[in-house]
Amino acid sequence: MEKNKKMRQKSSVPKILNLIYPPMCGICGKFNDDFLCPKCQKILENEAVFGIDKYEKIKIEKNLQERKYFNEHLYIFEYEGIIRRIILKYKFQDKAYLYKTFVNFLLKNKNFFEFIKKYDTIIPVPISRKRRAMRGYNQSELIVKEIANFTNLKEESDCLFKIKNVIEQSKLNKEERQKNIQGVYELRNKEKLYKKKILLVDDIYTTGSTVNECSKVLRGAKPKQIGIFTIAKD
Repeated sequence: MEKNKKMRQKSSVPKILNLIYPPMCGICGKFNDDFLCPKCQKILENEAVFGIDKYEKIKIEKNLQERKYFNEHLYIFEYEGIIRRIILKYKFQDKAYLYKTFVNFLLKNKNFFEFIKKYDTIIPVPISRKRRAMRGYNQSELIVKEIANFTNLKEESDCLFKIKNVIEQSKLNKEERQKNIQGVYELRNKEKLYKKKILLVDDIYTTGSTVNECSKVLRGAKPKQIGIFTIAKD
C-alpha cells in the first residue's frame, strides 16, 4: 500500500491537466484521486484475464504461413463489455484521462510487474501526424509514459514513426489489414534499441497486423527480444 501511495505521488499528470480533467473514476465517474474507485477496481479485477500468448517464428493459420516478429503478447482483458466501452471512449471521445484508470489498475497487480520486469525499453505503437492532430493525443503513448514513470523501463518514443496516414484498421478484414499497414512505419535512432528487450504497447490486439508490422520494422535495430502488451485482445 505504501508503495502504491508513493507511486501516486510521483504521477506524471501535470496539475493543469487535473484542472481540465478532475480526478474521477474512469468507470463510474465518481471523484477519486486514483482515477479508479475501490468498487470499480473490483469490477476490473473480475474482468481481467492476464493472458499471455507465446509465438514461434512461423505460425500456421488457415493454411497460411504468417511470420510473427514478436515473441510474446500480454493482454489484460478481453475486448468486450465494459472494457470495450471504456476503450472506445478513450480513443474516440476525447477521454484522455482514462489512461490513468488503466495504468493505476496495472500498478496494483503483481502479474503485470512479473511480465514487464524482463524488459528494459518500452515503446508505443505510433499514430500518424494527421491522426494525432485530429485526436489530440496518442492513446498508447500516454500509457507508455505513465508505465515508464513508475518502473525501470526506459521510454523510447523517437525510434518508431508512422509516416503514412492509412485507412483505419478497424474498417478492414484481416487480409486487408496486412496489406494496408505495410510500409507505413519507419525506424529511426535504431542504436538506442540495439540488443534491447523491447516492450511494444498498443491499446487493442485484433488480428495482430499492426504490432507485427511494427515489430518487423523494430527488428532492423537488432534487439534481443520484442514483447507486445495491450490493454485488450479481440
